[in-house]
Amino acid sequence: MTAGTSWENNAWSPQCGDLQIAGMSIPTTEIRTAIGDALQWRYATKVFDANRSIESTTWASLEDSLVQSPSSYGLQPWKFLVITNKALMAELRAHSWDQSQITDCSHLLVMLAERTIGTAEADRLIDCMAATRGVEPESLAFYRDMIEKDLIKGPRSQTIGQWASNQVYIALGTFMAAAALLGVDTCPIEGFSPAEYDQILKLESSPYRSCVVCAAGYRDGSDKYARLAKVRYPASELIEHL
Repeated sequence: MTAGTSWENNAWSPQCGDLQIAGMSIPTTEIRTAIGDALQWRYATKVFDANRSIESTTWASLEDSLVQSPSSYGLQPWKFLVITNKALMAELRAHSWDQSQITDCSHLLVMLAERTIGTAEADRLIDCMAATRGVEPESLAFYRDMIEKDLIKGPRSQTIGQWASNQVYIALGTFMAAAALLGVDTCPIEGFSPAEYDQILKLESSPYRSCVVCAAGYRDGSDKYARLAKVRYPASELIEHL
């Protein structure tokens, strides 16, 4: 689906299971093949073509994949910094184990997690949910209470930083899968100094902290890893049906 396209006119057909987009029917068999091919094609790109950039329409679709990513309770405890400024990329590279992906990619995505989850974050979600669905916030009091009892006052409030990071990684997976389907290469990066990133990006006094980084762009022909066979354990060893 292209950026700006509404799902109101695009839906799975209950009759045939095909995806209906702009009046066209795409068989689910083609979709399954495309997903499998894209996931087989993708890898953690080690060398990006520094001369290629992601087109704006393609990037807009990738940004939408971030917006549409799921999260626990729908709280969306994240923010995403899109960096294309080469000087800033170079500054960050110095705190990223000198990895070339930081400066050679087209777009550098720094994914942030919220530092805390409190009443303000719960109220923000409830207000947004009420406005989006056309209901009164009071009708969602039970849902807000669930969030408060679990994340704000419950046992998980003691490990809320890890909980928020877990949500960000869901968005990371969504983003990389979407990128693969669009023929865009990515490389998730944990080898960086969050504290230094926070300082450079002026996050130290913000509600957000650096969590994980993802470089996006197009692989360079010199990247030997693109030609190596993908190493995955057999499905029989990883998936168990009960």
